[in-house]
Amino acid sequence: MPPPGACRNIMAARHKQNGHGTPTNPEKFLNQDFVSLKKFCLINGLRYLDDLFPPDSNSIGQGILKPADLARVEWLRPAVSQIAPNADFVVDGFSRFDFGQGILGNCWFLASIGALTFQKHIFQQVVPLDQTLKEDYCGIFHFRFWRFGRWVDVVIDDKLPTINRSLIFVHSKDPNEFWPALLEKAYAKVCGSYTDMNSGTPSEAMMDFTGGVHMCIQLSDSSADAWGLMCRAGKSNTLMGCGTAQGETPANTILPNGLVQGHAYTVTGVIELLSQGKRVRLVRLWNPWVKIDPVNENSPDFNRMTFEDLCKFYTDVDICGLKPDFIDGKSSDQWKTCVYEGRWVAGTTAGGCINNKDSFWTNPQYRIKVVAENLQTDDEKNILVSLMQKPDKRNRRLVQNLHIGFSIYSYKAHSGKFPASFFGTQLPVARSEKYMNAREVIEFLTLKPGEYLIVPSTFKPNETASFILTIHSKAKTSC
Repeated sequence: MPPPGACRNIMAARHKQNGHGTPTNPEKFLNQDFVSLKKFCLINGLRYLDDLFPPDSNSIGQGILKPADLARVEWLRPAVSQIAPNADFVVDGFSRFDFGQGILGNCWFLASIGALTFQKHIFQQVVPLDQTLKEDYCGIFHFRFWRFGRWVDVVIDDKLPTINRSLIFVHSKDPNEFWPALLEKAYAKVCGSYTDMNSGTPSEAMMDFTGGVHMCIQLSDSSADAWGLMCRAGKSNTLMGCGTAQGETPANTILPNGLVQGHAYTVTGVIELLSQGKRVRLVRLWNPWVKIDPVNENSPDFNRMTFEDLCKFYTDVDICGLKPDFIDGKSSDQWKTCVYEGRWVAGTTAGGCINNKDSFWTNPQYRIKVVAENLQTDDEKNILVSLMQKPDKRNRRLVQNLHIGFSIYSYKAHSGKFPASFFGTQLPVARSEKYMNAREVIEFLTLKPGEYLIVPSTFKPNETASFILTIHSKAKTSC
């Protein structure tokens, strides 16, 4: 652990692209090795049973089902039970038309899967398609997710919770197709239980599917160039989702205009066209609740609306991509990405926000230098900063996010750590809009050429937590 206020070289902390915990070489979640476990089962003629996410009530969790219904749950394997007559992993390809939501309140996760199906390369990275319920079947499957800086390979058995031999959570339109239900089970294992998937935002799962660049656009912000970003994202390898406001009535209330309050949707397309001599900007959305008919474009799945209506009825749009190329529509080679994992420790490196004048300087400090390259205007946004806190608990529902944020200071000719006196006389040139008790805080900023100090912190002092600081920079950055 570095001393209080120690300055670190953020460039040196960049992850190695071919190292452990990457998409091509993921870490083994809970130390379970899919290849070894499957080989053991095949040699011994066994069907895999996952003792770390067993088929019992603990894996379902408390609060989803009434005790009487929980007692009726039967965990069945698709390939050797009466769930389906001819079960398989994938039937006739994959698309958002494959699945529907069960009794679990995880529309945010399903909206993210809907977006995932539009990007074949990313989909195959998360869902290995060399899996089947037929040849060499032994009841074991695996999926890959990005989890707080590392890709992990998650192993599950294929026992699924049913009542009266019907799936109670995600189910497929084709009763023989089971990749959606198995993918949901793998994510439930990562979260701790099915219950732990209740409530969330699409950006969380989309980041866990990509591990890349995330931007959240507030549709009320007229200066955010939301339409331009969405159009560029639509032409890139990105996932897009949006959400309606919570409102005063209970979440998931269907409003008179047909939209669901406090609900997650998938953005499936954006287009600008001429109509009666005028340019019209259209957005197409998908609702995970809808029982879709892929042949009928008048079905509720094809919710087309103008961009102006999107801004009126929705609060924000989340975009997640493998690379930053959607930010300005140019080659991603112009963008550099730096990542550093750090930690606030009570009593040493957890100084709280700037209001805590005597301790703020003890927070972790990172220096970057912005060089004037590829900047066309003085106010062009060239730095995307993400501060994400890492959970200290396995179960997602037990994680209590701290209020986090960051400040950026300009400096000249300074070596070593920055003392309290520096922050007593200097004002930040940029900062996160506010401290939020969210998994991630993001700001898209303009930093002119010069040297800068980035200070991530919790709002209150002496709060211990781990974090990931990521900087995507259009201009060249260095120490």
